[in-house]
Amino acid sequence: MKYQLFTYAGQDGTPKSGIAVADKLYDLASVADGDASAAIRSGTIDDMLTDWPASHRMLARIADATGASAPVLSADSITFLAPLTRPGVIYAAGANYRDHVEAMGKAMNMKLSLDPRSEGIDPWHFIKAGKGTLAGHREVVPFPGHTQKLDWEAELAVVIGRKASKVSKEDALEYVAGYTCANDLSARDNLVRQQVDPGSPFRFDWIGHKSFAGACPLGPFLTPAEFVGSPEELDIKLWLNGELKQDSNTSNHLYGVADHIAYLSQRLDLYPGDVVLTGTPAGVGMETGNFLKRGDVMRVWINGLGDLETTIA
Repeated sequence: MKYQLFTYAGQDGTPKSGIAVADKLYDLASVADGDASAAIRSGTIDDMLTDWPASHRMLARIADATGASAPVLSADSITFLAPLTRPGVIYAAGANYRDHVEAMGKAMNMKLSLDPRSEGIDPWHFIKAGKGTLAGHREVVPFPGHTQKLDWEAELAVVIGRKASKVSKEDALEYVAGYTCANDLSARDNLVRQQVDPGSPFRFDWIGHKSFAGACPLGPFLTPAEFVGSPEELDIKLWLNGELKQDSNTSNHLYGVADHIAYLSQRLDLYPGDVVLTGTPAGVGMETGNFLKRGDVMRVWINGLGDLETTIA
């Protein structure tokens, strides 16, 4: 039976693990049996990822056994946290949707490659800071003081479940624990350090551009890979204040999930709890010069994974 995991705040504010089965939410500890591991009975999703294959087997058994008598949590009354509370490295793919690259090329009057693979161009990544950038479903993210051009980017996030070292593209998906929704919030006017000479290799500021409090909303659910099928056939959408802004499908990836895992793992080992953001489709604010303002509400939806809502304050 399909299940999804989530993290929510207990009465004292500490993270608690939950499991969603058949559209009902349960506190994981309350439905776990005595044979479940300590990570499942009292730990976080981060703890479960340290031995994901074993955790997944136990969680699947718990999901099958969860019945009508178990107490149900109200999705409207709990405070969701990001599924991971102490993620590893957050790798983010840039320029990875064909429709987005085409739209950005037109907006910026630049010739950008729509087929980088055929031109021998490797996948391209940057890093978002970890725990300090996380935000959960329905969390209010403060408008960063260092930007006037805050942008949205709906993304499919991949959570690694096994150590991946120099893996092949053919085997890469075996290292995925699951998938979740993400919003790669970006301070567009912080990428270029205007005071630095245009020819300088120190002109770009990826920290200012991509890493600040709440810059990486994730959630609300971690959906195990077994229940997703192909990550390259998922509809993905983003609404801003109820208006559809992004409407695409992961089939528009220039490089698929397996490509990113294989490529990154040739350079360094990936570990359980690492996250790979897989790029955003067309429809971001940068393409039209329209950016976020205080009070704006975004909703990211990916087919089968859920809805991730973020408010800017």
